[in-house]
Parts: sequence; structure tokens; C-alpha cells
Amino acid sequence: MSKFSISEAAKIKGVSPSTLRRWESEGKLIPERTASGHRRYSMSQLLGVEPHRAYTIGYARVSSHDQKQDLERQKEIIELFCAQNGWEHEIIQDLGSGMNYSKRGLKRLLRLITSGEIDRLVLTHKDRLLRFGAELVFSICEQFGVEIVIINRTEDASSEEDLANDVLEIINVFSARLYGSRSGKNKKIVEELKKISEKL
Repeated sequence: MSKFSISEAAKIKGVSPSTLRRWESEGKLIPERTASGHRRYSMSQLLGVEPHRAYTIGYARVSSHDQKQDLERQKEIIELFCAQNGWEHEIIQDLGSGMNYSKRGLKRLLRLITSGEIDRLVLTHKDRLLRFGAELVFSICEQFGVEIVIINRTEDASSEEDLANDVLEIINVFSARLYGSRSGKNKKIVEELKKISEKL
């Protein structure tokens, strides 16, 4: 009888390998082990287990390395909040601008949401997810039955620096296009925008 590795079994079940590990720790799906300790699953095992959606993901993000302390603070708040509510959870953390939609953690979060592996997303503040476009992710969560929990709905004081960085990022994108046209007027506009952003 064929036996499947954890990655093969995850594809068959349509879940991630981490979900199979979680099922194992919960006693729901115990694989056999090879002599070298690798997990092996039988088809009969895999057909008998349905995905269990009772899992929470906390998402924490900062824009730069020098904000590491703020990242740790976000993680501590999420950990405490989930523990107080008795939620089994995992924290995904990201380092990158709120304007960047290609962050590794954000991509993983979207995969978990759309694969039906989680039932709750916890954030310290709304803008920790994305500066613009968080509502789109929230709509995706709604479609997949994922609850959104925002611990603090007031504006985060530490986000002012993030906002300034995001504005600079926008200016840099547009300045590249404006400079390309070699217009003296465009260059003047860019310089004025940079001066304004430095005052934020």
C-alpha cells in the first residue's frame, strides 16, 4: 500500500504541512514514522480526516529593522489577547512597507485564509495589515468565513513614522516617472513634495 510524505499528504488534503502537524499534536491524525523519523500517511488515513477550522492567526508588521521593538510589542499584545480568549494561535510577522503587497508573511496569510485553514485573524491595529487595501483583505476574509479582530481601533502613534515612509515611497515612484519626462516643472513638483514629506 502506498504511503505519502507530509508534503504529498498536504496536497491530497488541500491543506498545508503545518496543518497536518497540528492535527498530529491534537491526536487527530497520527502518521507512521520511517526509521529516519519521517512522517508517512496512508490514503485511508487521509480520507478519514476532515479539516478542522478552529485556528487563529495574529499578524504583526513594521516597516523597518529599527522598529524591532515595536514588532515585539505587537506580538506580545497579540499573544496575550489570544491566550486570554483561549485561542490556539500562531503569529505571522512581516518587515516591510504598508504599501508593499508582496511581503512573504502577507502572501502566506492570504494562502491560509483562502485555503480555509483559519477562522480568525487578529491585528493590533488595522494599518498593521496594509496602509491601503486592508478592506479588500477583510472582504476576502468575509467570503471565507474568517473573523477579523482588531484589538485597538484607535490610531497607533508609532504609525506616524510608517505613514511618512509610505508617502516617501509614493513620491519616489512618481518622481521616477516625472524625472523620466525631463520636465523642469515636474522636477520642481517632486522637490516640493519631498520637502513636505520631510515635515511629516
